[in-house]
Amino acid sequence: MTTATRASNINDPNSELQNAAFIIAGVVSAAFGLKAFLLSSHFIDGGVTGVSMLLAAALKLPLAVLILVINLPFVALGYRQMGRRFALRSAIGIGGLALVLALVPFPDVTPDPLLTAVFGGVFIGAGIGLAMRGGAVLDGTEIAALLVSRHLVLLKVSDIILILNLVIFSAAVFILGTESALYSMITYFAAARVMEFVLNGIEQYTGVTIVSEHSEAIRLAITTGLGRGVTLYQGKSGYGKRGDQLALRDIVFTVVTRLELPRLRAEVQRIDPQAFIIQYGIDDAQGGIIKKRPLH
Repeated sequence: MTTATRASNINDPNSELQNAAFIIAGVVSAAFGLKAFLLSSHFIDGGVTGVSMLLAAALKLPLAVLILVINLPFVALGYRQMGRRFALRSAIGIGGLALVLALVPFPDVTPDPLLTAVFGGVFIGAGIGLAMRGGAVLDGTEIAALLVSRHLVLLKVSDIILILNLVIFSAAVFILGTESALYSMITYFAAARVMEFVLNGIEQYTGVTIVSEHSEAIRLAITTGLGRGVTLYQGKSGYGKRGDQLALRDIVFTVVTRLELPRLRAEVQRIDPQAFIIQYGIDDAQGGIIKKRPLH
């Protein structure tokens, strides 16, 4: 899931208002997660925010200033690679986060370390996800990972982010202590899962490839029963149970939401119990005959 693909390029006032609302909600949620949960317990998040929190703890510097200063170079890189609109939104989001952290008081919600780690991650992940839905980022890690991955073809963006966070949490062991570092990992995992949920929701798109001798019946069931589009690939079977090798057949591909998936699988099983079904998550899809997800 790259932020660049989610940034809107439409000069629609309503769309811009919606984006602004997402960014503001994201800033408030992330700031609440940081100040109401993590800071008092000396836990950190991953990414640039985690680096800022480590430096704030080690050097006794204001967190708001560090978040602003460390993120701005990544926003500048984003301007060159992803455009002015994305960079402007991200600068506003990061500046807003720094401002809220510096000026807005939040209560310390709970002293329990596990609740702090989990719910701090929930609010931070929701904040980052909401900001991304508005076409901005609150943390420059993803920009850096995207740029590095273009030069290191053997590593994906997710691999680079994982490596960066391993370094951050390893440093946290020496600066904050082992227990705080371990709780911080829980925070990071909670934030990552909630961010993914905010971005994709329960209606995440799923690509489904179906290999069956009854491809035409399956195609009709999807197009007429589910009202979804399909693409047919012509392929050959490698080796069948009945010994039929290199038999020509149409391979059906479609994109449905996670909520539509059980019905699709049931239809395919009804038509051909021996059908070979492959399914995999898709970050986003546009065009064609697919169900439009809300807030997207």
